Amino acid sequence: MSDRKPAGQFIDAAIDLLRRVRDEEADSIEAAGTLLADTVVGGGRLFAFGAGHSSLAAQDVVYRAGGLALMNLLAVPGVVGVDVVPATLGSALERVDGLAGAVLDSSPLREGDALVIISLSGRNALPVEMAMNARALGVRVIGVTSVAYASETRSRHASGTFLKDHCDIVLDSKIAVGDAELTLDTVPVPFAPASTVVTSALMQAMTATAAAALADRGVEPPLLRSGNVDGGHEWNGRVMDRYGDRIFYRH
Repeated sequence: MSDRKPAGQFIDAAIDLLRRVRDEEADSIEAAGTLLADTVVGGGRLFAFGAGHSSLAAQDVVYRAGGLALMNLLAVPGVVGVDVVPATLGSALERVDGLAGAVLDSSPLREGDALVIISLSGRNALPVEMAMNARALGVRVIGVTSVAYASETRSRHASGTFLKDHCDIVLDSKIAVGDAELTLDTVPVPFAPASTVVTSALMQAMTATAAAALADRGVEPPLLRSGNVDGGHEWNGRVMDRYGDRIFYRH
């Protein structure tokens, strides 16, 4: 490691990763944003899903100032966030075969919608089956994952496949297996994960691309404003009234 303190080393590592995804994933980000714009224009709905800490990046684009009002969270009880007790239950549920099918059967997802699935490893049954089953319904799937896991780990799904194998578009976060950027001789394991920083940046880059793509087509992007700026609540009310049939977090 360099002489820089751990805080600076971590920020440098995160910046390096952000530069990589900016340069290496530019075409995929453009394609993903275009897919979202196509879905909006076509009357479809937008959904995001992530389990455990991957859910943080999904939640970050839902009901978010400056974000697309049509992005909805596809929630799976027990795996969204770390509020379930014990927290290890969420990790266990990710490996349960058939859970994704049950979730989709009771969700509003339908043909013509778009679903963003976030899974760092992409190896567990839940994200793999979520992608497989969603595409079978006619839903377009964008996967946000670390492709490195597919070559350095084994899938936990019976098919032996990973999330990346069942997506229309894949955004590679470039996160190394283990999700820890720093090491020290005095610390027994690698530490300082950067996946949330990078994945959230990919999500925001994708939605920003979608907003610009809609504007380029002469369609006003259905964006939300902060409720802490004058007129924000009124603006959001108008957006939600216009697109209320495609917004599920307000019902």
